[in-house]
Amino acid sequence: MNTGTSLRIALVIGTSLWAVLNAEAQEIPHPTTADIITPPPGNVAFLVGHAFGTQGYVCLPAAPGGSTASWTINAARPEATLFASFSGQDFQIITHFLSPDTNPNQNAPNPLAFGNATWQSSFDSSKVWAQTVHSIVAGTDASCPNTGAIACLLLQSIGSLDGPQHGRTLSQSTFIQRLNTKGGSAPAEGCSEAGDVGKQTLVPYTADYYFYTEGRR
Repeated sequence: MNTGTSLRIALVIGTSLWAVLNAEAQEIPHPTTADIITPPPGNVAFLVGHAFGTQGYVCLPAAPGGSTASWTINAARPEATLFASFSGQDFQIITHFLSPDTNPNQNAPNPLAFGNATWQSSFDSSKVWAQTVHSIVAGTDASCPNTGAIACLLLQSIGSLDGPQHGRTLSQSTFIQRLNTKGGSAPAEGCSEAGDVGKQTLVPYTADYYFYTEGRR
């Protein structure tokens, strides 16, 4: 099979998959979550992806000039790949990373951070940038049951961008939930004294990300 044929087959599969996912989006049930991480009324779930990612940490002094240290989340290192299942196979639908918010909305902070949490569609390249508005500790709610994992979150869009062909898969997003987290917490060892300062680590995690838009149902 030549390269051109392979590309055409991949395009057909990708287009078909996205059509099915968009159809199924009308039927995504809203997860039952603690009030603090539930989007406001009028926002409806239209897409969900299962994420495999890493949470970054850097070892910093526990106090200025002190002799002890502790792991701190490295805000520059969120990264994950989100998948959806289609006919028993998992397909990549979204990538999650850090990038500058090039099209901020009314919810964006001023000034903007050097980079913001970003989700980009693997199909039409549309983007949404979001920031955390509320969180709950893992193990304290049925939607976030795994004690010791990273927190479950409610994030609000602070900017969005349509894809180059005007696709709006993710640019329509208003809120994002990170639920069912597993793993990703800071290591128990490796960062306790001044000599450890500067060390970095990436800790694997999984989670479900729910994407919401306004008034779709």
